[in-house]
Amino acid sequence: MVNLANSIARLVLVTALVVGACGSDDSQGDGATIPTPDPIPVEPPEGMELVWSDEFDGDTIDRSNWTFDIGGWGWGNGEAQYYTDRPENARIENGLLVIELREEEYDGSFYTSARLKTQGLREFQYGRMEARIKVPAGSGTWPAFWMLGADFDNESDDPSKQWPNVGEIDIMEYVGREPDLVLGTIHGPGYSGAGGRSKWNRQEFDIADDFHIFAIDWDAEGIRFFFDDDMYFEIGPEDLGDREWVFDQPFFFILNLALGGTLGGSIAPDLEYPIQYYVDYVRVYQPISDGVGGG
Repeated sequence: MVNLANSIARLVLVTALVVGACGSDDSQGDGATIPTPDPIPVEPPEGMELVWSDEFDGDTIDRSNWTFDIGGWGWGNGEAQYYTDRPENARIENGLLVIELREEEYDGSFYTSARLKTQGLREFQYGRMEARIKVPAGSGTWPAFWMLGADFDNESDDPSKQWPNVGEIDIMEYVGREPDLVLGTIHGPGYSGAGGRSKWNRQEFDIADDFHIFAIDWDAEGIRFFFDDDMYFEIGPEDLGDREWVFDQPFFFILNLALGGTLGGSIAPDLEYPIQYYVDYVRVYQPISDGVGGG
């Protein structure tokens, strides 16, 4: 997500996604409704193979894939929520990862949510990284699907392990106050926070209304950002001038739902809680002949 320290599904599959993403709904506690999206089978891009995925088809979150960041303190961005590892805030239902933002007093905060990561468990260098996601609506909500360099340790005395030097790839950030926009960004030394290299991708509909596929294609030449298989942003080392390109190393995934903060903005007083962020799957494809960076 922006300012941490300071703050191919193929065409036929995308068509299926847009035309009929949600087959039915099941009700779940607190009046929430859990969507049931139509399945999208694994179909590797040409010349690639699936090297890892989490389809979220089990009964509980797979702790061999995911661990949690826990705490409040604004996360360097002035965020309002406290992250927990409770099932109230992160769980598996209907074949989805559900990250739930709740309005409740908890350890000095008035909201709770969850932030999952694969650090130390599943880390990758290069390939196609994609997730099928339904973001929540509402001003103040700030869901993200992103990556940090595998060596990230903001408490380390080694500056190369600190943010932003370790590198950050925001595959998807969405803010509820801009319902037709998604943001793809990279952060690194000398180009971080508000200075991150990014691009807004505007649609002609509210993105929160349905599931969408957010992805990057990443190799030694650069990173290309996709929304439902349409590339909207491309960046490589030559675009940084004399700034260091720090994206030729393994990275890990993060999925989280924040509230407020530097990008989330003002929290709408009429937000209806709980608020859910749904992830159908996370998949990683790499070239068949390439053994670099597997999980």
